[in-house]
Amino acid sequence: MTPSLMVSILAGALAWLPCASHAADQKVCRPHLAFKQTHFSEIEPSTQERKWTAIVSVDASRCAWNSSGPFDVGFVREKESALELEFREQFIWITPSVAVAVTFSADEGVEHVWIDNITPCACSG
Repeated sequence: MTPSLMVSILAGALAWLPCASHAADQKVCRPHLAFKQTHFSEIEPSTQERKWTAIVSVDASRCAWNSSGPFDVGFVREKESALELEFREQFIWITPSVAVAVTFSADEGVEHVWIDNITPCACSG
């Protein structure tokens, strides 16, 4: 290896080092999200659909003021004439709570539901 190549590699590594240590110093905070209420509506006769709705409570006390961000609600859907299907819908969390809704066919139900992929927020203080 030539001396000039070695100096170039060393200079590049030193230039990257402050960025890496700065990223490692930042704390990652996430709000705590939880289902407060869930409900399945009656079947709408004209569309043969019903809505699954929920209120998701948001505790963002570890986040900087006025934070918000995306999160996923994961579902395992059961259907009378098909296999179970896992899928996710994305929503935006805001304090103190957020209403979410997903439309299902009349012959579908929710076997399991969970909150996933909560985007980190800027930490307070």
